[in-house]
Amino acid sequence: MPEGPNIPRIGITIGDCNGIGVEVIIRCLMDQRILATCIPVVYGSTKVANAYRKIMDVQDFTFHVIDKPGDASPKKVNLINVSNKDVQIQPGQATEDAAELAITAIDRAMDDALRGHIDGIVTAPINKSTIARIRPDFKGHTGYLAEHSGNSPYLMLMACDRLKVGLVTEHLALKEVSAAVTPERLMERLTLLDRCMVEDMGIRKPKLAVLALNPHAGEDGTLGKEEQEVMIPTINKACEKGMLVFGPYAADGFFGAGQSKQFDAILAMYHDQGLIPFKSMNFEDGVNFTAGLPYVRTSPDHGTAYDIAGKNVAHEQSFREALYMACDVVKRRRQYQQLTSNTLGITRRSSRRQEQD
Repeated sequence: MPEGPNIPRIGITIGDCNGIGVEVIIRCLMDQRILATCIPVVYGSTKVANAYRKIMDVQDFTFHVIDKPGDASPKKVNLINVSNKDVQIQPGQATEDAAELAITAIDRAMDDALRGHIDGIVTAPINKSTIARIRPDFKGHTGYLAEHSGNSPYLMLMACDRLKVGLVTEHLALKEVSAAVTPERLMERLTLLDRCMVEDMGIRKPKLAVLALNPHAGEDGTLGKEEQEVMIPTINKACEKGMLVFGPYAADGFFGAGQSKQFDAILAMYHDQGLIPFKSMNFEDGVNFTAGLPYVRTSPDHGTAYDIAGKNVAHEQSFREALYMACDVVKRRRQYQQLTSNTLGITRRSSRRQEQD
């Protein structure tokens, strides 16, 4: 089995322990082939993990308990115990104990990622409302990680091999979306999406589509002026900067006619505009990826699924895809850094030769 610094060390946060997160983590990591791809480090609770091993009747799988990522064994599934609190396991129930464990795991993994102790994070599903009782400013993984990781611009991207959809606005009331789609925000998201496709997805010259905000792309202003006043001028500026950006396209016809297959990525204006078609087509293998963070972060595209929690029927496919994508993106970022640094080195050597000549 391959070892060494080239294998990504991936942190996995436990999520809401009353949802299906622990089940899909265990079911995914029981497959020993995953150890050929990454060194998994679960941030959670030994008590919770052991409780779910009993619920799932798992006999031949154990966690290797460690204190810090540097102690992780490349031949085992590692676990950092972030809390010694006796958490009451109540599958299907939203509790503050579960929320406290979830946010503690997120904070610990984020800190280790920022320090370079792990290469990326895969976050299991959480309950936003219960965490918000403890952290009133918490609105979701994406914004929280961005805010506490330098507050750099970020992009929520739903991704799989067949389709990649980024969002201009995420968890925002629909009545507030129009005001939030500004030229500055749209350009920022387009730039992030283009860079993500190049550096994280390995697409050299990505072709991007922008979805219209209004029905029928505004019908020349009769159904809304955002397309004419904000979107088209911003798309033109993006093209002037060298990006391949097209649109705005009416969302219903765009997906209905299969135009999504002609583009490397799509930028939607609001949550449901992008996620309804994505999840309709890719619910089993979709991944939530956060572009723009200083480390790699992915998540399965499903929630806590309280209705089936603790019943040992949850499917791990989306979580497995999230873990594999995290590993792939870590490797692509390394390759991109090597290529760009080599290019700089060649340029410098060429300049020196010219000076000598």
